[in-house]
Parts: sequence; C-alpha cells; structure tokens
Amino acid sequence: MKMTSGVPWARGVCVFLLALLVGAGTARAVEISGTVSSTLMIFDDSELVGDVTCTVVGAPCIAFGASGLTLELNGFTVTGRSSALTPCSSPGPGEIGIDVNTKDHVVIHGPGLVQQFHQLGIRLFHSTNTVVKNVTLSSNCFSGIIVTAGSDNELEGNVSVRNGSPAAPCGGI
Repeated sequence: MKMTSGVPWARGVCVFLLALLVGAGTARAVEISGTVSSTLMIFDDSELVGDVTCTVVGAPCIAFGASGLTLELNGFTVTGRSSALTPCSSPGPGEIGIDVNTKDHVVIHGPGLVQQFHQLGIRLFHSTNTVVKNVTLSSNCFSGIIVTAGSDNELEGNVSVRNGSPAAPCGGI
C-alpha cells in the first residue's frame, strides 16, 4: 500500500472523520405513526410516516416539548377518539390533536388531516412566531385551530370543515 503521508492508516482515519462530520449535519426527523395511547411529547423535528390513531383520554395527542421544532404531516391523518358519525356527542376537556403550549418558532406543515378530537384540532397557546400551513381540520368538537394569546403566528392555506358543536359553536379557525 503506497501512502504519501508516511502513515498508512492516516488516510483511513481522515476518511472516517470526514464521513462522521458529514453525517452529523444531517439529523433525521423522529418518525411517528400508529397508535398513540399517552401524550407524545416531541423534542426534535418530527414527521408522520403513517396515519396516527390517538386513544389519549383528557390530554393532547401530540405536544411540542421545545421551541423551534417542525412537525411534517406528510399527507397523513391524526385521528382522535370521537366518532366519525356523531363526532361531538360527548366532548371531553383537554383532548387536543396537536398542542403548541408556550412554545415559539414552531412549524406544523401539511398537507395532512387532524380530525375527530373531543376538543381542539390544533391549539396555539401563548406561542409566538408559529406557522400552521396546509392542514385540514375536520369534525373536532370545539375549534379546528384556536389561537389563544401569543403573537406573530401565521396560519396559511388551512381548511376547517365541520368543527364545533351545539354545546361549543366555536367552529373553524
């Protein structure tokens, strides 16, 4: 083996270190799919890789645990415990599809569907500079998206269908 550095293993070490540095810059998102039975708190950028069925009672399905994160819905659906035929026959407190509670610079990016939650599809609570884009919200018992306090939030290209109930006629966005 002919090496110009004089140390035969040095080139291999350099190639290994270069590969390690290149790989360190490409973090993979946390992949989410299947059944969620207790609140899934995300602390890294995340993405749906399949539909999500949420069986959480009285609490959010997916919640942001840190600021500055992105959740990519990738065209998949997040479905709560409410019935498809009579979605709001028994509204329940705290049952939220996606919760952004006092976090900033968060992105929820569709396309995707958030449906059939006993309370809210998406809640932005005391959050700033949050983006919710191209998400469809359907058959949630209170609002599809609700913004409470906070500022500079951007809601763009979202569709809200059949949200609200006679007991809570909040409705859309």
